Amino acid sequence: MQITQGLHRALQLHPNAIASICEERTLTFKELKKRVSKLCSGLKSHGLQPDQPIAMLGLNSDYYLQYYLVCAWGNFLANPTNFRWNIEEIIYSLNDSNTQAIILDDNFAHHAENILSKCPSVKKCFYAGTTPENYPELESIETLINTNQESPDAHIGGDNTFGIFYTGGTTGFPKGVALSHKSLCTAALGFLAEGCFPSGCRGLHTAPMFHLADTLQTVCLLLRGGTHVMLANFSPENCLETIEKHAVTDILLVPTMLQMVVDSPNFSSFNISSLQRVYYGGSSFTEAAIDRALKALANVTISQAYGMTESSAFLTFLPWQAHLPENRDSGRIRSAGRPALHVQIKIVDEVGAEQPCGEKGEIIFKSPSMMQCYINKKAETEAAIINGWMHTGDVGYMDEEGYIYVIDRLKDMIISGGENVYCTEVENAISLHPSVASTAVIGIPSSEWGEAVHATVVLVDGATLTTEEIYKHCKQHIAGYKCPRSMSIVDQLPLTGAGKVRKLDLRNQLLASKNKSIQ
Repeated sequence: MQITQGLHRALQLHPNAIASICEERTLTFKELKKRVSKLCSGLKSHGLQPDQPIAMLGLNSDYYLQYYLVCAWGNFLANPTNFRWNIEEIIYSLNDSNTQAIILDDNFAHHAENILSKCPSVKKCFYAGTTPENYPELESIETLINTNQESPDAHIGGDNTFGIFYTGGTTGFPKGVALSHKSLCTAALGFLAEGCFPSGCRGLHTAPMFHLADTLQTVCLLLRGGTHVMLANFSPENCLETIEKHAVTDILLVPTMLQMVVDSPNFSSFNISSLQRVYYGGSSFTEAAIDRALKALANVTISQAYGMTESSAFLTFLPWQAHLPENRDSGRIRSAGRPALHVQIKIVDEVGAEQPCGEKGEIIFKSPSMMQCYINKKAETEAAIINGWMHTGDVGYMDEEGYIYVIDRLKDMIISGGENVYCTEVENAISLHPSVASTAVIGIPSSEWGEAVHATVVLVDGATLTTEEIYKHCKQHIAGYKCPRSMSIVDQLPLTGAGKVRKLDLRNQLLASKNKSIQ
């Protein structure tokens, strides 16, 4: 199993079919293969070595797809870089991974000098874009393609490492997760087995292509031979316009993005009748938000995937049928679905003993899609992988039919007055209030209770809300000790590239500034 496997298959089945669409540029699979093989020769001509990382820092584009493929083609290690980091975080990841070169697009080419001066291992910066004259100091990808001959695929796959993917860093500095060709292809095949990305599909890259959720979509589309449609800058209107313009059939979104799309005041002005399937994951999605999405996307199926970087982004799947109102009585809409075909899951207590159905504990898994290690972090790797099982750090339980319910992150659990409070449960209750657009719950120090429940809330346009109102509302749905004792109202929540709330940022901001919006 290798990342280039899907490209070779597409070349046999439909070489002249459209492989990628980016702005006004289109490439067939035949043209894509030619560019990748020539780019590989060009990178090697600059002395770049196999088994060493090449980074990419850029927005979603057809260059990103070519980057992933050329890394596999030439047996370079991919190191997609989070463009939402500041420059010091970027430099940290490049040094931590011992990256040998980096590809920069128009938005980040200005970082080249800083990267070269602070990253000893980075020997070369390349430019990916259509205006190389603006960056004469950088070697252009287009020049490499135009001046080099095609090279054969190295056909490296299996247990060989494909890339280093850094975790989102919601609670601290990110860790580099090493994933093999087999890991990524196994996860993608598991996703395809659920009926996702069928033949003839056109998938829209809306989530950042540096993030593993989108990498899962990339590998799925490659294996299926579908068309990649790129969206560089996400906004609800840009997303809807691209779906309409390029007849997109499939889209993978984080819940925050999906909520923004269906809540857009301009939603009805776009013709998105081509859209057939929506997949969401990366963070929780409240039942109230799901209902709004189902109403807006009446002819579209909506499915959920749950996973993590360390699992190649995919562990469980909740199919579209479970989202329908007529199938809600079982309560499984609140689950993350059942384990994928390639995954074993257990719920264990603090000493590793498997829990019976319905009992809460840590979610652990075993799968060929599991990471190889955290690079340069032996102790963290050994703490995470115990007896072949990966410990997710998520708290949850399993019902009698194998549905997994993810309650919270272990590190996010609030202990208030000796009672465990799971943030997700509180967030679900808050989200049922009609004035709430989105919310995040954290624990803050309390002299009386040890920790107190604090809600940060984004309101629906024109709405108002007080702490007393939200407390009374929540008490109708959850126990009193779980209800928020204080609240901040903000314009937006700080998010990672995966659409997860940066709760560490919320805590730090709250404690450092004693936010005046706390009531």
